[in-house]
Amino acid sequence: MNYLQTLKFGSDKLKSHNIDTHILDSEILLSFILNSSRENILMNLDANIKKNKFEKFKKLLSRREKREPIAYITNKKEFWKNNFYVNSDVLIPRPETELIVEEVLKSTNIHSSKKLLEIGTGSGCLVVSIIKERPKCFATAIDISRKALNIAKFNAKMHHLINKINFVNIDIDKIQFNKYDFIISNPPYINRFDLSRLDESVKIFEPYIALEAGIDGLREITKLIIKSKQLLKKNGKLIFEIGQGQNLIAKKILNKNGYFINKVIKDISSIPRVIVSTKLI
Repeated sequence: MNYLQTLKFGSDKLKSHNIDTHILDSEILLSFILNSSRENILMNLDANIKKNKFEKFKKLLSRREKREPIAYITNKKEFWKNNFYVNSDVLIPRPETELIVEEVLKSTNIHSSKKLLEIGTGSGCLVVSIIKERPKCFATAIDISRKALNIAKFNAKMHHLINKINFVNIDIDKIQFNKYDFIISNPPYINRFDLSRLDESVKIFEPYIALEAGIDGLREITKLIIKSKQLLKKNGKLIFEIGQGQNLIAKKILNKNGYFINKVIKDISSIPRVIVSTKLI
C-alpha cells in the first residue's frame, strides 16, 4: 500500500466516525508515524508504507475514532512559536491563549527584568513562551496538579528554561505573599451545565479540574482577582483569560477590588477573551 492509499484509508475510516477533520487528521497521524513532514508525504504519494508502520497507523486511527484529540495522540501541540509536550494531564494549548503572551510582551522589552507569576500553569506553554522571549525576567508557576507540573517542568527543560522558572505544586489560596509585576492565568471558567454540552474530545479527554468552575463558571476567576490583589505590586498587571459571556461580570469584580481595566481583547471569533487590568491600590 502506498502513501496515497494509506491516507485515503485513514480519511475514510475517520469520516465514517463523523470526524470533520478526517483528511487533515489522517495526514497528521501518518506524518507522525513516519516521522516525516506532511509536505514530504504529499510529495511522495507513490512511496510504499511498511507493514509495521501501517499497523501503528491503524492503532492511532482507532484512538482518533473515539474522539481522542490529535494533540494527545501525538503528545505534541504548537503554541506561540514553539512545540510543547502534552498529554491528558494538561489542557491542550489553544490559539486564543496566545493573546496573554502577546500582552505581556507588549508591556515589556527584551531588557526587562520583571517578576511574573502564572496561576494554573498546566503544560507551562504560557510561562515558557514568555520567558523564552524575556530572558531577564524571572517566573514562578504554580499548579495544584502534580502531574501537570511535571509536564510543565519537562517543557521548561526542553526549552532550556528550567533554571528561570520556579515550579510549585500549590493552590492559589496557600501561596505566600510576594510582590509580582505580572500575574497571568488561563483559569477554569466553564460552568457545570455548559461542561456537559462540550464536544466529547474536550469533556471526555481533557482534565476536568482545568475546565470546571462551579455553577456560574466564575469561581476561579473571582478567586484569582481577589488573591492577585495581595500578590501584585502597586501598578502590577493581572492578565487572564475569560469565557464567553463573562466579560461584564469579570470587569465588575475587578472594579470592586480596586483594579483599572486597561483593555479587553477579543479572539478570532470576536468574543471578549483576555482582560488586561492594573492593580491601583
